[in-house]
Amino acid sequence: MSQQKIISATWLTPTITALLLASSAYAQDSRLVKEPQTPAVCSVLAAQLESGKQDTTNPASRAPDTQLLQTAIDACRPGQAVRLRSRNDKVAFVSGALQLRSGVSLLIDAGVTLYASTHSLDYDRGAGTCGTNDDKGKGCKPFITIDRAKGSGIYGEGVIDGQGGERISGKEESWWQIARRAQKENNRQNVPRLIEVTQSYNITLHNITLRNSPNFHVTLNQVDGFTAWGVHIDTPANARNTDGIDPISSRNITISNSYIRTGDDNVAIKAGNNGPTENITIRNSHFYSGHGMSIGSETNGGVNNILIENLSMDGTTSGLRIKSDISRGGLVQNISYRNVCIRNVKAPIDFDTHYGKIAAGDLIPQYRNIKLEHVQSLTPGKIILRGYDAARPIEFALQDVSVADKSSSQFEYVRLAGSEKVVFDSIPANPQQCEQAFAAYPELLHLSKRPQLDAQTAKYFAYAEVLKYAGLPGNERISPWDPKSEPIAADPQLTPDYIVDANAVPDGVRTFRQVQAAVNQAVTDMDKGKTGRQRIHIFIKPGTYRELVYVPDTAIPITLYGNDAATTRITANLDAATTGSNYTAQFSAQFSGMHHRINAMHEGLKDKPTLGTFGTAVLWVKSPGFQAKNLTIENSYNKDKGNALADCQPGNCPDENGIYARSKMVHHQALAVMLDGADKSHFDSVRMLGFQDTLYMKSGKDGQTARQFFQRSYIEGDVDFIFGDATAYFFETEIKTLGDRNSAYVGAPNTNVKSRYGFVFDHCRFTHDGSSNALAGKFSLARQWFSNERCTPYAPVPVPGYDCQIGEVDQFNSPTGTIRKQTLESVGKMVVMNSVIGAHINKKQPWSDWNKKGTLPYRPAQFSSDDYWANLLAAKIDPVKQMGYVGPISPVRVFLAEFNNTDE
Repeated sequence: MSQQKIISATWLTPTITALLLASSAYAQDSRLVKEPQTPAVCSVLAAQLESGKQDTTNPASRAPDTQLLQTAIDACRPGQAVRLRSRNDKVAFVSGALQLRSGVSLLIDAGVTLYASTHSLDYDRGAGTCGTNDDKGKGCKPFITIDRAKGSGIYGEGVIDGQGGERISGKEESWWQIARRAQKENNRQNVPRLIEVTQSYNITLHNITLRNSPNFHVTLNQVDGFTAWGVHIDTPANARNTDGIDPISSRNITISNSYIRTGDDNVAIKAGNNGPTENITIRNSHFYSGHGMSIGSETNGGVNNILIENLSMDGTTSGLRIKSDISRGGLVQNISYRNVCIRNVKAPIDFDTHYGKIAAGDLIPQYRNIKLEHVQSLTPGKIILRGYDAARPIEFALQDVSVADKSSSQFEYVRLAGSEKVVFDSIPANPQQCEQAFAAYPELLHLSKRPQLDAQTAKYFAYAEVLKYAGLPGNERISPWDPKSEPIAADPQLTPDYIVDANAVPDGVRTFRQVQAAVNQAVTDMDKGKTGRQRIHIFIKPGTYRELVYVPDTAIPITLYGNDAATTRITANLDAATTGSNYTAQFSAQFSGMHHRINAMHEGLKDKPTLGTFGTAVLWVKSPGFQAKNLTIENSYNKDKGNALADCQPGNCPDENGIYARSKMVHHQALAVMLDGADKSHFDSVRMLGFQDTLYMKSGKDGQTARQFFQRSYIEGDVDFIFGDATAYFFETEIKTLGDRNSAYVGAPNTNVKSRYGFVFDHCRFTHDGSSNALAGKFSLARQWFSNERCTPYAPVPVPGYDCQIGEVDQFNSPTGTIRKQTLESVGKMVVMNSVIGAHINKKQPWSDWNKKGTLPYRPAQFSSDDYWANLLAAKIDPVKQMGYVGPISPVRVFLAEFNNTDE
């Protein structure tokens, strides 16, 4: 039995044994509330400012973005949002008063801040009193008004900053300073609230951070349906009248998963002359500095049906608080507090009907049907329970409510269900309840999950710069290559050396029915010295060529070209699970009698148990300087089943209606194109079709830089479909994600940490085939291929005794393993710039980890060489002693980043 402490034995009314009319159901928001979903975007505005700093000495310095923002809001259709995004080093908007129209929302990206103007005229209601003190305090419009609206909201992981602590333009004081002066002068400050919602329905705040409001952060007046989910409110404890969220004469309100620290009530539920406040849920949240979880002081409209659960309060002045008096009192009933943890609070429980010391009137407060269940106050404080009189006591019940020793009390006119005395436990029934309840206030991360290049750094990713280096990683030399200046880029009339025509009579010299036969003849003629050319051109006439094409290392570069990619197709059906015997049965005939270097490529595959990823290429190129134009290269594996379907596994075949259980389906790797150390490869107007692993680009011998250039092309796939450790530049190319997987990744670079560049996409479009709109935002631009991993040093794995150390080989013999330096150095680099990124890509975090944390192949996304260094140290790998580095890589190298992109 738990130890009990009698705090007070003073009783002025009889015990009530049957209380709590609604305790079993727990009154709350009558809506079924789930985490909100971000609305579609109607327009995207890019920041033009580096900060929100205004010239406070110049009264003419007005907010530059007000008209821009309001115009975009007014033009947006209901159900959509105006998105505010960063633009390189520009991350700020500064605006005066704004009004959200019905159904229209704001979406503020992570790393972006919308600042409220410090100019009082930007909020003045017309009397010129905003920014002054008087006896009314109503001279300012709010920063953001939502009035008579339905379905509007504010979303995103960005910030709205009210700049309450900044000097008002043209004045000597800040908004907070004039509020503090009003307190001393016993008058009222004219300052703007941050967000005011009036007579509206189903309004949402999701994941947004609100900070430094000049006055209340969020007020709700006669609102029916409001959700604040994942909201962060952050304002100093000494900022006067900066309530967090105040529902007033409103109903059906949910505040969930939120963090609030401020200078006044963290939440204040009020009900004035406009009617009752009812059906409120506040759960899974954390309060810090502030005046606590308050009801009142206006209660004359009636407050009822309130559920507060899973709440921690650390450092508030009051904890659970109901405050009112005869100037504004009313009935407060059906209030449930459940699973509440309190510490470092002066008055952990404070229910008082005599709030105003000099209050006058006849509006008598009455508090009844209040239940506290599993409430713990861990540090000493004052417990205040003061009913109005013997006829109107506070009526409440306790279940497992504990307060710390040395707590004091002030009780008057109280009825406690089931007890003759007011009794609190000093030891809680469940001491572990509050062990993990107190979370540190989550600070804003300075590192965005979408790191942006500044304009100067972006110049280093121009195509001429990226493609001018060759050699070993860390020891590259300048070797300029300008593919845009090559004849193939200008679309000239090329003179063919060989012609491929599926309908021609082959002569075995210049005309062939198969592409591979023409390539074979070109290689043979080169060896015999018959070509006498600097480049060999093979023209492929329209048609479908069902074959493999292997291009070996050649002294003279080869160009394959057609007239139209839509009508000229090279296609074959191979996947990683294809056996060597099946491969031989399908394709050995076409390699019969081929040049020995071509035949060697074929011979290396035919005896394999299965081909594996790197044996599946339809076009396999080893020749430096290779070119392709106006062609389609397709691995047709599963293409006959449609882009969203995979293999029919045993026990998972279609039913009589042709329906597959897709959740269990697996695609195999199936390459369309493999560039195998082929430096200076150039693809123009080429379509590469596949699913998983469509395009593979491999560096040369010993990791020598292999450069590839793709322009005006099209590449499709579903998972890791552009991958490898080469340097590749994609220009004016469409990258399309296929299918309805739960997750998909465009790129999987495994660039060496010392290589200058990996993949760069410039003026490209990242699109989706639309096979599942429900998966919008689920896909990623890339995950960094953790090549050859067998175990991860980056996070624990749930295997008893698990350990992964740096070693000579990649291996894992449970529970221990080793990982090579070379594997750790395979970091993956990719930059996307000046491109359009479709809605299928996750806007908050387009760069994914490699597999899930807690699994053997896990590695976190690494945005730069600084991340690489920090991750090694966190994994207890000494980069100096164990990997031979002199120190952190300097200057810092970019691994993953964006510049000047637009999201659809």
